[in-house]
Amino acid sequence: MTEDSQRNFRSVYYEKVGFRGVEEKKSLEILLKDDRLGILPPHHESHAQVMMYRKEQYCDVLHALKVVRFVSDVTPQVEVYLRMYQLESGKLPRSPSFPLEPDDEVFLAIAKAMEEMVEDSVDCYWIIRCFVNQLNNKYRDSLPQLPKAFEQYLNLEDSRLLSHLKLCSAVSKLPYDVWFKKCFAGCLPESSLQRIWDKVVSGSCKILVFVAVEILLTFKIKVMALNSAEKITKFLENIPQDSSDAIVSKAIDLWHKHCGNPVHSA
Repeated sequence: MTEDSQRNFRSVYYEKVGFRGVEEKKSLEILLKDDRLGILPPHHESHAQVMMYRKEQYCDVLHALKVVRFVSDVTPQVEVYLRMYQLESGKLPRSPSFPLEPDDEVFLAIAKAMEEMVEDSVDCYWIIRCFVNQLNNKYRDSLPQLPKAFEQYLNLEDSRLLSHLKLCSAVSKLPYDVWFKKCFAGCLPESSLQRIWDKVVSGSCKILVFVAVEILLTFKIKVMALNSAEKITKFLENIPQDSSDAIVSKAIDLWHKHCGNPVHSA
């Protein structure tokens, strides 16, 4: 069995035996820190040394930012992560007062959520960095296609609901940036994000489509009662948090239903 199969089998196995949320935080952190994101090499005997290098690099970059006065001891941690990422990727602006770019907003949203999942700041930065790089590189061509896929699968699940969205001219105004670019960061609680991001890291960004579809299905009655694109979008950007875990569970079921064996889902 390949490593891909093993990781996806783990999720499927836990779900089949009724432990959908088993050690989600730990499993995500382990998954994010493995060779899939390039943080640690596949050879376990070198992990300690590599993590030492990663920590040294973290400290060097942080020191450089303090020297040029981009960050200080009172700078919020997620902003520190952003400035570190900008410096390392050659995108540090000329002044910290410059307005943030859309990509910076995406980074901050993901960083804020990840900060709640990973305790150690060095680990947290490297996981954020590599997760964002995966979105920007591996899924660069796939992410822009997700709104179209969302429309396709929503039509299969509930064509009447899709027709209502079209009637209200809401399809093009749905919160796709929050759903697909930010991977629901800032929209769903961290406990739910962990389960979604586990799938994204394992190789399937299409899970994001099914979460979006399930959100619409879950709040169908509410959405059908709204008669403008603005009202629908505003509601979907601030959905009730208490049904998030159920939404993710049903979204995973939809993912399996439409994509078959998750090992081959992309």
